[in-house]
Amino acid sequence: MKYKRYVISDLLSEISMGPFGSNIKKECFVDAGIPVLNGSNLADVAMNDDAFRYVTEEKADSLGKANASRGDVVVTHRGTLGQISFIPSNSMYERYVISQSQFRFRCNEKVLPEYLVYYFHTRKGQHDLLSNASQVGVPALARATTTFQQLEVEIPEIEVQRKIVGILELLRNKIELNKEINKNLLQQMESIYKAWFIDYIPFNGKRPINWEKTSIYTIANIIYGAPFASKLFNTDGEGVPIIRIRDLKEQAFVTYTTEKHPKGHLIQPGDIVVGMDGEFRPYIWGNTEAWLNQRVCIFKNIRPKGKAFVLFTIKPLLFKIEQTQVATTVIHIGKKDYDAFEFYLPDEKTLNQFDTITYPMLEQVVVNSLENKRLSELRDSLLPRLMSGELDVSSLDL
Repeated sequence: MKYKRYVISDLLSEISMGPFGSNIKKECFVDAGIPVLNGSNLADVAMNDDAFRYVTEEKADSLGKANASRGDVVVTHRGTLGQISFIPSNSMYERYVISQSQFRFRCNEKVLPEYLVYYFHTRKGQHDLLSNASQVGVPALARATTTFQQLEVEIPEIEVQRKIVGILELLRNKIELNKEINKNLLQQMESIYKAWFIDYIPFNGKRPINWEKTSIYTIANIIYGAPFASKLFNTDGEGVPIIRIRDLKEQAFVTYTTEKHPKGHLIQPGDIVVGMDGEFRPYIWGNTEAWLNQRVCIFKNIRPKGKAFVLFTIKPLLFKIEQTQVATTVIHIGKKDYDAFEFYLPDEKTLNQFDTITYPMLEQVVVNSLENKRLSELRDSLLPRLMSGELDVSSLDL
């Protein structure tokens, strides 16, 4: 395949910085309107619609080129550097406002925006993107749009770009589909839990009198992470992955350790895991086994198929602690808080019926999560080989 070298500025039809901070003040935000992007929306190659704040249409109009639309690419230049995402054609909204920590650009006919974003997600692309980064104070790209446009990149002809993007997008779309299925399954299970054990709909709206108040230890054992030595941590993949609080949301392996702690516990796929500092959210672990670090714990269900009941029982209890904690820095939860967790335990028949419904649903969530791990690994292994031309796709019929 033939590649041609371009300066990035020759591939763009438009580029602009986000608004000044003084142009979007706290009082500008409203309950609905035009969404304002933040770093959490740029966690992958495609922008996600997970969480927004909003400004009015009038305010968005006044911000001019800080408005981004489908097909545009958004880059973080201050804060979490390395983030670059395209706005997909199926995004929730037609337009967005970028933040003061971002810039946006639009590609011309020489390059597909998806291709350019995938390139900047390779190791070489990330190196280029961060070549002018400053780590003094808040990490930032110096003269962000100017230095970005001066970068050089080698790209194939547009039809080859389409084929490469087509392969990578097949994988991404399957990953996104699995995420949506899991989201739907968890919502269904939580709705059933609420209907049965909060609103008591199958029991004429009243809690059965034979349900007795009991402690959380009736349905779960709590396993605490061990204090592994941080001096033995590495990011080179040596040893066994170790899970810290920061890893729970994305469930990705970042840190490894060669230490075998005598009190160490390996987290398993499907375990209910909770971080004990900052925020207290229960997650279904959807990756392979890893060491459990200190300040992370597992709620191990005692009933063989009772995992969903444990999950949705502890979720509001954890949230209540999170909302009532007052601290000047980071809030904490501990064994004393867990010891005080109480709830009304349903009768055996009702629990068995709930388990019968929810157990296969939760098992599917874990299966989908593990499949996404494999798909992500496949994508990550293919990405540099496709971008470099090592894998020739020019003859493929896609």
